[in-house]
Amino acid sequence: MRTDSSPDSPPGTLPAREHLPASAAGKAVLDVVIPVYNEEQDLQPCVRRLHEHLTRTFPYAFRITIADNASTDSTPILAARLAAELPGVGVVRLEQKGRGRALATVWSASQAPVLAYMDVDLSTDLNALLPLVAPLISGHSDLAIGSRLARSSRVVRGPRRELISRAYNLILRGSLQARFSDAQCGFKAIRGDVARVLLPLVEDTGWFFDTEMLVLAERAGLRIHEVPVDWVDDPDSTVHIVRTATDDLLGVWRIGRALATGSLPLDLLARPFGDDPRDRELTGVPKGLARQLIGFCVVGVLSTLCYLLLYSGFREFCGPQPANGLALLVSAVANTAANRRLTFGVRGRGGAVRHQAQGLVVFAIGLALTSGSLAALDAAGGRPAHSTELAVLVTANLAATVLRFLLFRAWVFPDQRQPYDTDIPEGSR
Repeated sequence: MRTDSSPDSPPGTLPAREHLPASAAGKAVLDVVIPVYNEEQDLQPCVRRLHEHLTRTFPYAFRITIADNASTDSTPILAARLAAELPGVGVVRLEQKGRGRALATVWSASQAPVLAYMDVDLSTDLNALLPLVAPLISGHSDLAIGSRLARSSRVVRGPRRELISRAYNLILRGSLQARFSDAQCGFKAIRGDVARVLLPLVEDTGWFFDTEMLVLAERAGLRIHEVPVDWVDDPDSTVHIVRTATDDLLGVWRIGRALATGSLPLDLLARPFGDDPRDRELTGVPKGLARQLIGFCVVGVLSTLCYLLLYSGFREFCGPQPANGLALLVSAVANTAANRRLTFGVRGRGGAVRHQAQGLVVFAIGLALTSGSLAALDAAGGRPAHSTELAVLVTANLAATVLRFLLFRAWVFPDQRQPYDTDIPEGSR
C-alpha cells in the first residue's frame, strides 16, 4: 500500500488522515445538512438556532444546507427565505423523498472537508456539535456519531422508543457484529474524503442509510468516534415506527448477506500503510517469525478445539474416517482464513481464493497424517475407546500443525509484510 496520496494511488483508496489546516477566508470546513420533509413549523427556529450557535462557538467557517425532500407545504419557500437572509445557508431541492437520498446527494456534492447532519427537531443538544466534528478535523477519526445509549448520555424519551432503540442495536450487535452503540441517533458527521469513497457503496436511500454507512465503515476498519449526547424526544415526530423497523430489518438481512458473500469492495476504504499502528515498527513487540508463531499458535489452539468438537459431533452419525475428513475440511477453511488475516497480516479480498485453494492442499497433507494415524490405530486391533481416538488425533494434529505453519509461511503466504506491499516504491519502504 502506498504511503502517499499522489495521483498514482490506487483509485478509491483513502489517503492518510491529517489535521485539517485552518481554511482560507470564506471556505467552509463544516457543512451541516438538515434533511426536511414538510417541516414548515420547525424549519425556521431550527436553522436560526443552529446558525447562531455555530456563529458564536465554531472556530472555522461553516455552511448549513437545507435538503428539502420533495416537501409539499411551505417548506421550500421558508428555506429559500432563510438562505437569502442568513450567510452560509443554502438549499438543495430533491424531487424524491428519502433521508438517505438527501444526505448522499448533498454530501457527495459538498466541497467541505467535514460533513455532518442533524434532525430538524434539534432533539440533540447543540453543545455536542463541536465534540462531534473535532476528531474529524484533527485527523483522529473517520466518522463520528452521537450516542444516546452511552453511560454519560442524558436522554428524555418514552419507554416505547427506548425499548425499540435498544432492541435494534442488540440486533445489529448479534447479526452484524456492530460495535457502535447507537445507529439511529440523527446526529452524525463524516470526513469528506471518506464520504466520497464510502457513499457509493451505500444502497439504502431511507432511514437505514445511517446503519448501512456505519456497518460498512466499521467492517472496513475505519475509526468511528462516539459522543455522548443530551437528547430530548420529539413527541410530534412523524417517523413511522413499524414501517421503518421493517425496512431496517430488511436492510440488516441485505447487508449481512453481502458481507457473508464478500461482494462488497471494502478494500477501497483501506487507509495507506503507516496510518494504522499495526503497520508500524514498534520496539518490544514480537515481529517477524516470533509474531507469526504467536498468532499461529493462538489460531491453532482455537482451530484444534473446533476440529475436536466437529469430530465428536460427526462421529455420532458416521465412522471415524468420514468424521475426521469432514471436521478437518471445515476447520481447515476457517484456519486458513484466520491465519491469513491474523498471523500473516493479509487484508482485503485479493488472492483469497488462491490462498484457500493452497490451504486445502495443506489440509490434504494433514488429512493424510490424521487418517494414517486412525488407520494404524485400527490395525492394532480391537475397538479403541473414543478418548484413545482423540489422543491419537491430537498427536497427529500436532505434527500436522508444525508442517502447516512451515507450508503457510514458505508457500501460501510467502514474505507477507503488509497488504498491497507490491505497490510500495522501493524508496518508500
